[in-house]
Amino acid sequence: MEGEERSVLEALDALVRRGSRREEIDRIAARVERALEAAPGSRMAWEPIPLELWGGGLPAGIRSSWVFVLRAREATGAERHPNSRQRMTSWRGEGDLQTRTAASWTSHRLRGDPAAPIEDRWISIPPDVWHQAVVGAEHWAVVSLQTAAVDRLVEERPEPGDAGRTRRRTYEGGDPPGQAGGG
Repeated sequence: MEGEERSVLEALDALVRRGSRREEIDRIAARVERALEAAPGSRMAWEPIPLELWGGGLPAGIRSSWVFVLRAREATGAERHPNSRQRMTSWRGEGDLQTRTAASWTSHRLRGDPAAPIEDRWISIPPDVWHQAVVGAEHWAVVSLQTAAVDRLVEERPEPGDAGRTRRRTYEGGDPPGQAGGG
């Protein structure tokens, strides 16, 4: 984490940790955690954060924001976003956000302690980089800011049994436009 990207993450950090925004994010995270608890077979639950919450203070290029709650003692499985840079901070709890740019995974342990150094709380994942979360003993709440809009954010996952193929979907509404069935 260096240069311009570090500056973006520092600006985002100041924005998400500000007063009434913290309270609203806590409310959203509690709602998302209840949704996760109501779906025992799910590894995660999420909800978009309305961009209006940020009051126009987002750095250029941010098109959506989200709260995800990841289930305790689970790995989310590999995914990537071909159309978005993801900037994510640990909100509550901790976990290992792993990235893969070659044949092996690299660990990035993140924790929700606001007093921790920024590199222990934030990660920036460029488009098309495989990533997965490995969660510890408690659910892990994260805030994610993406360069794709809510209805355009594409997630790709490896096709079971065929690592050379992927399945695509959007978080809001299933298959992305023009991509029915993935592949």
